[in-house]
Amino acid sequence: MSFSEHDNIGPDSNSAQKKPAARSRLYAILLPVAILVIGALVSTWMLQTKPKAKTRPKPRNATLVEVLPTHYGPQQTTIEAIGLVKPARQVELKPQVSGEIIYISDNFLPGGRFDKGDTLVRIDPTDYELAVRQRASEVAQAKAELALEQGNQLVAQKEFELLGQPVSPEEKDLMLRKPQIESSKANYEAALATLEQAKLDLKRTTITAPFNAVVDSRQANLGTRVTSGSSIATLVGTDNYWIEASVPVSQLDWISIPQQQGEPGSTVQLFDTSSWNKGADRFGEVVGVAAAVEEQGRMARLLVNIPDPLALSKENRSKPIVLLDTSLQVKIEGKTLPRVAAIDRRHLHDNDTIWLMTDDRLELRPVEVAFRDRDHVYISEGLKEGEKIIVSGLPAPVEGMSLRLKGDDADSEKVTQQ
Repeated sequence: MSFSEHDNIGPDSNSAQKKPAARSRLYAILLPVAILVIGALVSTWMLQTKPKAKTRPKPRNATLVEVLPTHYGPQQTTIEAIGLVKPARQVELKPQVSGEIIYISDNFLPGGRFDKGDTLVRIDPTDYELAVRQRASEVAQAKAELALEQGNQLVAQKEFELLGQPVSPEEKDLMLRKPQIESSKANYEAALATLEQAKLDLKRTTITAPFNAVVDSRQANLGTRVTSGSSIATLVGTDNYWIEASVPVSQLDWISIPQQQGEPGSTVQLFDTSSWNKGADRFGEVVGVAAAVEEQGRMARLLVNIPDPLALSKENRSKPIVLLDTSLQVKIEGKTLPRVAAIDRRHLHDNDTIWLMTDDRLELRPVEVAFRDRDHVYISEGLKEGEKIIVSGLPAPVEGMSLRLKGDDADSEKVTQQ
């Protein structure tokens, strides 16, 4: 039996066993290939269907600035300075006769005002009245002596005619008493002059204001005995004051200074921000310039006339008064520049250069400055009408650096959003 079963195993049974093994090997080869093919297809699809990134514009690396356009036109120049108020007319009042003061005006005190011709002080006139009477009697006596001598001359004339003898001219003058008549006339004239002097001295016992004035100081009082030449008061004229303003010598050419009496000078505006009400001002006129400069600052001393400084007239009563020895801000109207560009002083840089925005680039351009005042410079050459002057600060200005304006930011944002 055992031999029978062993004998049944032949070639068919071996082939049956080899088929499953071959199939397994085929699967092992095809599966990786299939995976690779599928992966390649998926990768190709993903590359073809991937989203595309939009290109964004590169932001501009430019400095933001502010600009103002250049404008040419006529400009009124102004020169600013500080001025000291001084009297235009000041006199130390001194009597011309001696005596005791018997009357002073109630207003004769510091700050008191007088019109021209008002009585300030009277000196005791008694002695001078007596002198007038005495001189008058001397005049009467001299007049009588002259009349007597004239009568004697008539008698001598008749005697000379009766004599009828030729004489020399010298003898004739003696015979006609001409020396005596001339002496009497001289005595009479001297007596008249003495009388006039006595009357003048009497008149001088009354001291009056020589012009419209205010009392600056007083050195005498009622009962004071004064002598000729002793000071009794100091008066300052009230019709006008002077203001002495210090200005650089180089700026005198811009100011109209009268060379002859009657010529107009530059108009001057005056301020006192520390004492006057806000917006209050007074006006004056340049009348001259002192012959010498200041000893300390070597500045020119300009004289400005201000009328009615104490605001006494009706038209000036609402204006502030100007007091002596006060300092005022002075703004002088200079000559007009026919065609210049007025620019804030802050926008003029080193070596008289201006920052310009030209084709979105920085340009450092030198300019010609015609005039400078406290707040502005006036450019005559170097700029063109409408050119953009940079009025904002630049931390490190470099020629040709990129610039942009505020409006350019909005344009850049719109492009970026798209």
